[in-house]
Amino acid sequence: MAKITTTLLVITILILNSCRQKNVDPQPTDPPSQDTVAVKDKDETKKTDTVTVEKELLYDKYTLEDTYPYKDTTRRFQWEKIKAGLKTIDSMQIEHSSWGILQNYRNNNGEAPLVKEYHRNVYKRISDNYDVERYQSVPLYSLQDTVVPERYGRDGSLVKLIKGTDSTKFEKIETVYFPGEWLVPRKYVKEIADSIAFRSAIFVDRINENVVTLQKEGDKWMIRSMNPVTTGLHKPPHQQETPLGMFVIQEKKYKMFFLVDGTTETGGFAPYASRFTNGGYLHGVPVNAPRKDFIEYSASLGTTPRSHMCVRNATSHAKFIYDTFPVEGTVVFVIE
Repeated sequence: MAKITTTLLVITILILNSCRQKNVDPQPTDPPSQDTVAVKDKDETKKTDTVTVEKELLYDKYTLEDTYPYKDTTRRFQWEKIKAGLKTIDSMQIEHSSWGILQNYRNNNGEAPLVKEYHRNVYKRISDNYDVERYQSVPLYSLQDTVVPERYGRDGSLVKLIKGTDSTKFEKIETVYFPGEWLVPRKYVKEIADSIAFRSAIFVDRINENVVTLQKEGDKWMIRSMNPVTTGLHKPPHQQETPLGMFVIQEKKYKMFFLVDGTTETGGFAPYASRFTNGGYLHGVPVNAPRKDFIEYSASLGTTPRSHMCVRNATSHAKFIYDTFPVEGTVVFVIE
C-alpha cells in the first residue's frame, strides 16, 4: 500500500510541474560542448521530428558563440525557434507541393484594395488589424468573399499553391507563417519552379541582433555562419522594424541605392543586398555619398536596432549571403 501511495505521489508531482511549466519560455542553456546540436521535441517519442543542426562554417569572420555577453546581459542564438523553423521547411517538402511568393514590391502589381477593417498606424499608413501595411502588400480574400479582402499578406511571404481553382482571376493559397486558406488575385503570386528545393535558410533575430545561415546536407542542417547584425528601428516617420515572418529571397543587387530621408536625393548605397520583403534587404555596411568604397565593418553591428527595415551585416558576410544563398530557394525567418 505504501508503495502505491508513493507512486501516486510522484505522478501527481510530475503532473503539477508539467502544468506549471506549460507556458514558460525555454531558458537559455549553456553552449553545447561539441559542434553538433541535436535539438529534439519535448515529446521524445517523435524521433522522426528531430532536427539535427551541425556546425560547419563556410564564413568564419566575426563569429558569435551560442551564448555571449552583451553589456550587462547575455545574448544567444534561439536554437529552439530555429529548430522549429527548420522543421517547418522539412515538413513542407515531405510531399510534393507547388509553392509561390506573394509579390507587390513598391506596389508594382497594383495597390491592394482596402480590407474590411483597417486603421492608420503611427506612420500614417493604412494597416490591417494585424499591423500589416497596405503599401507593398497583397490582398487576401476569404474563400466566401471575393469582393473585399480580409487582411494583407506581406510581400515576399512564402505560400502553398492549392491547385484546381476554377477561378481565372484568383489563385487559391495556403499561408505558411500564419494558418489559413485564401484567394489572391493571380497578379500578386509568383509560382516557384518545381526544380527549386528549399535547402537554404537564414534566421534573423530581432531581440538578440544576430543572424545564422544554414544549408541542408543529407538529413542535417549545416550552420554556415553565426554573426552580429542590426535590424530595423521603430522610429516614425521613416525608419521601421524588420517585419516578423517567413519570407523568400526575391532578388539581389550588387549596390542597393537609398534616398536621404524625406527627399528624392540619393544618400548612398548598401553593398551586396538580398531583398526578402518590401524594402527589406540583407546587406553590408551602408556607404554614404559621396564616398564610393566599401566599408567592411561597423561597431554598431550586434548592438541595437538602427536600420530602415533592412538587416545590416558586415560587408563580407553580406557578400557571402549574396554569393551562396539562391534567389527563390532561400527561406528567411525573422524571429524575436
